[in-house]
Amino acid sequence: MTSGTNPLMRNATGRESAELATFAANLRFEDIPADVVARSVDFFVDWTGSVLSGNGQRAIGILERFAEAMGPSGGKAQILTSRRMTSPLFAALVNAAASHISEQDDVHNGSVFHPAAVVFPAALATAQHAGASGRDFIAAAVAGYEAGIRVGEFLGRSHYRVFHTTGTAGTIAAAVAAGRLLKLSPTAMVEAIGSAGTQAAGLWEFLRDAADSKQLHAAKAAGDGLTAAFLAKDGFTGAKRVLEGPQGMAAGMSTDADPAKLVDRLGSRWALAETSFKFHASCRHTHPSADALLQIIETSNLSPLDINRVTAHVHQGALDVLGPVTNPATVHQAKFSMPATLALIVVHRRAGMAEYDGYFKDERARSFLDRVQMQFDPEVDAAYPNRWIGKVTVITKDGQKLSGRVDEPKGDPGNTLSREEIDAKARRLAAYGHSVSHDEVDRLMPLLWSVSGLNEITRLL
Repeated sequence: MTSGTNPLMRNATGRESAELATFAANLRFEDIPADVVARSVDFFVDWTGSVLSGNGQRAIGILERFAEAMGPSGGKAQILTSRRMTSPLFAALVNAAASHISEQDDVHNGSVFHPAAVVFPAALATAQHAGASGRDFIAAAVAGYEAGIRVGEFLGRSHYRVFHTTGTAGTIAAAVAAGRLLKLSPTAMVEAIGSAGTQAAGLWEFLRDAADSKQLHAAKAAGDGLTAAFLAKDGFTGAKRVLEGPQGMAAGMSTDADPAKLVDRLGSRWALAETSFKFHASCRHTHPSADALLQIIETSNLSPLDINRVTAHVHQGALDVLGPVTNPATVHQAKFSMPATLALIVVHRRAGMAEYDGYFKDERARSFLDRVQMQFDPEVDAAYPNRWIGKVTVITKDGQKLSGRVDEPKGDPGNTLSREEIDAKARRLAAYGHSVSHDEVDRLMPLLWSVSGLNEITRLL
């Protein structure tokens, strides 16, 4: 369907892209509320832990070798997993993939978008290259979150059925973050968004093959967005209405795009503050059901032997993304399996990194797979994507029917992680990756928490 047959797109005036670009280019640290600044630092700390957890994982090693072969030896931007210094492009590419592979990076519900995985890699690499201050780094990150989230919301639910929003909207978010650090004018920011949009990609088909594409989506979004910003700084032009134009992203990637969402309350609604942390180490679509099931198990003190069947009542997006994974072949694919995730909850009462790593040798969990099913739920679907409700029904061996419900999964803004929990999570993830020693983590964490006060962003490790 083209934008011409979408009645919402007939309202596109052409000002939306320009208004979004102007907001991002002109955003100052002083314009951002203190609580939003604090939350952006929380997400940066959380993101860094996710990056470090990617060290040693097979797909990340491949990308590190690619960066070493193709990228310059030396530079001001750092690949955090290998500690190699290189160009901003290759640092952003590897750091983005590394932060996305453990499924512990943040997510914005309404846009179904993982902003940290693409915004911070582009922003950190550009800030290190330019010697930017912590205040400019945070302003750039906030601009990237605000733009990327709104682009994800603009593209709508239809987009997400086929396209991975982190790869598509994420390319715009990365361009905006890098462009803000490069001090692009509003006009140049429009050009950067145009060049980013024409590169935006990412398809869900990889789920059926347990392929590594999801990491490539984040890597390319961060790298391509950064490329678009650097080109725009030197005068390279892009489509002025790549988002809402008659042959733009919405025309080719959506049937329900709404241009009003591109500029929704810019400067008064801070979408970054609506973003959720991940608690379980899995696809976010599994989290509401995992929390609801955990509620039942803990309340009734159930063991795996007590449970006959588990039904997760879900929205259509969960069926679209998780449905293709019928028999997980890799640890990463298991993180996109509702049966695997809920089986781990039943057996271990948690679904963390260690539980997934042990999944294929976990006979108790694997034997439970056939007892878990997903079922479409109209109430849950009507609330999605703004609210991710968890509803689960358990049938026990003695015939009892038990129901659990969670309206805000752990990590959502109304049920968020404290700074102590964020710090502990980041430390656990860093330890998981075996890339930093305990002493190095003790030195790193205060630096991360104080990032907004740094005079210059340099190497972190």
